[in-house]
Amino acid sequence: MRRIARLLAGTALVVAAAAPARAGTGSLDLYPSSVVPGAQVSANTAACGDRGSAVGDASAVGAGTFTLAPSSHNGEAIGQFQVPESAQPGTYEIVAKCAVGKRQVTGDLVVALSAAHEQVQPRGSVKTGVGGGALGTDPVKTAAGVAALAVAAAGGTWLLHRRARGDGI
Repeated sequence: MRRIARLLAGTALVVAAAAPARAGTGSLDLYPSSVVPGAQVSANTAACGDRGSAVGDASAVGAGTFTLAPSSHNGEAIGQFQVPESAQPGTYEIVAKCAVGKRQVTGDLVVALSAAHEQVQPRGSVKTGVGGGALGTDPVKTAAGVAALAVAAAGGTWLLHRRARGDGI
């Protein structure tokens, strides 16, 4: 019985603690929420009140700050910024801070590469003098090299074993 009471009390505490955090946090809506580098993005929030304005921060994606001004559209503050051409693919958090009350809201912006912005992957090999390029692809030479290494390892082991026994070299 006590176990059930503790479980219910713990659940009630978690719900009570989470409720104020969710109530009125608002959000920053980004249109479009998924873009390619160079695209224009609109940011909207109703969290600042009917005539509220805000300062947006898109520096995470490299766009810097922007202003959200009051609009007649459902009491929202609206602003725009441009995603730089140099933006890398990923998800970025865009933040807006209301001028009055200093309330902060966030939204996620996804940057994806289009066909014109495809990432170039390196190809080929690096000539370091180590690896298959040193011996070539001839199987006879490769087998001879492996055999030489095996003989050297066996000989070294035999010499170390003799020395450890005190037989000398």
